[in-house]
Amino acid sequence: MLYNLLQSTGVTEVKDTLDLQHATAEFVEKIATTPADQLLSQFAEKALAFGLKVLAALVIYFVGAWIIRKIKKFVHNIFIRKNTEHSIASFVESLVSITLTVFLIIFTISALGVNTTSIAALLAAGGMAIGMALSGTVQNFAGGIMLLVFKPFKAGDFIEAQGYSGTVTDVSIVSTKITTTDNKNIIIPNGSLSNGTINNYSQNIYRRLEWLVDVEYGASSEKVKAILKAIVDAENRIVYAPSAPDNPMIALNALRDSSVQFVVRAWVKKEDYWPVLYKINEEIYNRIPENGIGFPFPQLDVHLDKGE
Repeated sequence: MLYNLLQSTGVTEVKDTLDLQHATAEFVEKIATTPADQLLSQFAEKALAFGLKVLAALVIYFVGAWIIRKIKKFVHNIFIRKNTEHSIASFVESLVSITLTVFLIIFTISALGVNTTSIAALLAAGGMAIGMALSGTVQNFAGGIMLLVFKPFKAGDFIEAQGYSGTVTDVSIVSTKITTTDNKNIIIPNGSLSNGTINNYSQNIYRRLEWLVDVEYGASSEKVKAILKAIVDAENRIVYAPSAPDNPMIALNALRDSSVQFVVRAWVKKEDYWPVLYKINEEIYNRIPENGIGFPFPQLDVHLDKGE
C-alpha cells in the first residue's frame, strides 16, 4: 500500500527497504513543500477515481447477483420439467451458483483495480490440492451422479451388489444405503457400486422360479410329472398368461449318477417369489413319497464275480 502511494505521488521507484526509507523521506518533504490547495486537488482527484471504481464494482456485483439468480431459477425450472432426481438437481444448482458467485467476486475485485492473477492462481492451486485429498470422495461423487442419471435402481428396490443383497432405503450423492433381509443397514460407496455388477430383482414385474427334483431310478416319469403338475396347478399365485403358454414347464432334466432329475419352472409376480418357492418346496417334499416314489441317496452298485 505504501509502495503504491509513494509511486503515485511521483517519488522515485522503490526497490528495497533502504529505498523505502529514502522514498518516505522524499514523500514527506514533497508533502511539506506542496501547496495545500494542490494537495486537496490531488486528493479530490484520487478520491473521485476511487469512488467511481467502487461504484462500478457495486454495479457489477448487484447486476451479476441478479443474473445468477435468474440462471439458477432457469436451471431449476429445467430440472422440474425433466423430473430430475432431487439429489442431483440440488447439487447441480448449488454447483452453478457457487461457480458463478466465485467468478462474480473476482470480477468485482478486478473492477476496484486489484490484480486478480494471484487470486486466480491461489484458487486453482487450492482446488487441485482439495481434489487430490478427496480423490476417493470425488470418485464416489462421480459414481453417485451416474447412478442418479441412469437410475439402475431406486429406493424400495431389492438389489444384489458388492456381495450384499437387500432393499434400497436411500440413494445419496456419495453412497447408497440398503437394508438386508436380517435388518442390517449396509452403506455402499457409489464409486464401487457404479463400477460393479448390480442385480435388480424389482425392476421387472415377474420372476421365474425353478425347482430341481431328484427321484430314484425306476420311478415312472409320467407319474412324477403328473404329481409335479398337480402340485403347481394347485398354487393360484402361479401366473398363467397367453404370452407364456408353456408356464409352468415340467420336464425330465438329467439322468444323474444316483437319481433321475426333473425340472419345474414357473413364473410368479416378484412379490410372490419367496412365498411360492417355499410353499412348493414343502408340497414336493410331502407329495412325492405319498405316491410311493422315493428320494434317492448317493449309492454305488458293487458286482462280485465268483471264480472257481
